[in-house]
Amino acid sequence: MKFERIQPPACLKDYVRYFWVLESSDTDLAPKTFLPLADGCPGLLFQEPDRGAFYGPMQQKLPGIFVYGQTVNTIELYSVGNVRMIGVYFRPDALNSIFRLNASELTDTCLDLNAWAEEQGVSLLEQLVAIRSTVGKIERLSAYLIDQIKKNTARPDAMIPYAVARIIQSKGAVSLKELQKTAHLSERSFERKFNQQVGISPKVFSRVCRFQASLRQFRADDFNRLSDIAFDNLYADQSHFIRSFKEFSGFSPNQFQKRSFELVENFPQLIQ
Repeated sequence: MKFERIQPPACLKDYVRYFWVLESSDTDLAPKTFLPLADGCPGLLFQEPDRGAFYGPMQQKLPGIFVYGQTVNTIELYSVGNVRMIGVYFRPDALNSIFRLNASELTDTCLDLNAWAEEQGVSLLEQLVAIRSTVGKIERLSAYLIDQIKKNTARPDAMIPYAVARIIQSKGAVSLKELQKTAHLSERSFERKFNQQVGISPKVFSRVCRFQASLRQFRADDFNRLSDIAFDNLYADQSHFIRSFKEFSGFSPNQFQKRSFELVENFPQLIQ
């Protein structure tokens, strides 16, 4: 499998962390299973229709290009045929700030982006298929996202991106009451706006950020015992850390290490 990470144009850096490309060889046609991890960020996937297809739970065939919301519950995706996909790793509030979507409606599910684009008179999937080079496809996707941002005249509440940044920076440890007071919002209003712009509650987002901080430490092998990770990331004890890890990845830390192969950050391939 060949993986490449590509930085977005400057005008998209507030919305997109990076583009990525994953491609298998022409002889590698074996079915593959991928496990999107809870990471606090939505995304976009485009799979070349003539090279293969993605299937979700219950063997449901997924659209050729789709955006997906926050991942909270573990969901396995299956690819059939040759993998040649382009992904967009969005920032946490991108579904709302780019597409003006209520992000909570896409949590643990996806939206057919081609159908969405066709309602606006754009045959996005057909255009992407017609472009031969990967660079050209990413340029077309970038142009489409920029166009959506320009059309989104309703600016989201700026306090939510601030709250998101504080939660990420603190690895989920910042006081939510402090953020709520800074935003001059009631608890209910703060949670409603956060859900709408990010897709999950601030409490769940904080838990996901803590999980991701512990996962980074686990990936880096920067510990002697699992209890070190629990302590460093403010879990009550090792059992709480393992419980959270399993909730957001589907596996215990040791099982995850044995069964996952992570070329794409937070999108590992499962080893059968």
